Amino acid sequence: MGNKIHPNSVRLGYIHDWESRWFSLRDMPALIGEDFKIRSLVKNTFRMAAVSWVGIERAGSYLRVNIHTARPGVVIGKKGADIEALRTQIENLTGRKTFINVMEIKDPELDARLVAEAIALQLEKRIAHRRAMRRAMERTMQAGALGIKVMVGGRLNGAEIARREWLREGRVPLHTYCADVDYGLAEAFTTAGLIGVKVWIFKKQLFVKSPKELLLQARKEAAAAGPAIPAPEAASVASAAAAESDEKPKGGASPDVNA
Repeated sequence: MGNKIHPNSVRLGYIHDWESRWFSLRDMPALIGEDFKIRSLVKNTFRMAAVSWVGIERAGSYLRVNIHTARPGVVIGKKGADIEALRTQIENLTGRKTFINVMEIKDPELDARLVAEAIALQLEKRIAHRRAMRRAMERTMQAGALGIKVMVGGRLNGAEIARREWLREGRVPLHTYCADVDYGLAEAFTTAGLIGVKVWIFKKQLFVKSPKELLLQARKEAAAAGPAIPAPEAASVASAAAAESDEKPKGGASPDVNA
């Protein structure tokens, strides 16, 4: 399953969110095509701006486009000229009132799509694929990732027969749904042909409690259970209960009050 299913698809609704957040049964095919055109327009316009992904939200006749990039200054442009031009193009394309938000990616080394694009850019500059892969893996592990896997496929080093090579460092648990595994795909346009780059980054495992959280939970459970009765007090309570049981009449008949 780890080699046949998209790593993000099995985690949607569980630990990952959808990139397109809207719902319309009647207009769904047209809106899906519209989302594809918007993302293609953003990618082609800001090809060198390190754009990772584009989120799209719809509410009635309004459209919100969230651009996640590692270089927000390049996307915004001088005095916001580039972002205004993009907003005008999207409004002409969709016919909806559009709002554009530019969100900065704090750690681009932990974003699988940006890492894949960086490797693809180096392959286009004729840098050895193994060297580019190892360099990217070192930076990602230094940034705090728990594991990374990189795979390249195509006519590597201009070979006549295409092949695939991959390297891994750390662990990448694709079958663990609570593991936050980021996946990215990029393509390098070389003189020998197209070379694909795939990157898996294991960032962290969710729903796992730290030792401090386990200690706090144990203290809360102990407080909820109440204080334990010391041994001497427990013995006195037991003797008092035995004396009270001896004073009660036997046989189940109630004593005669008048007598």
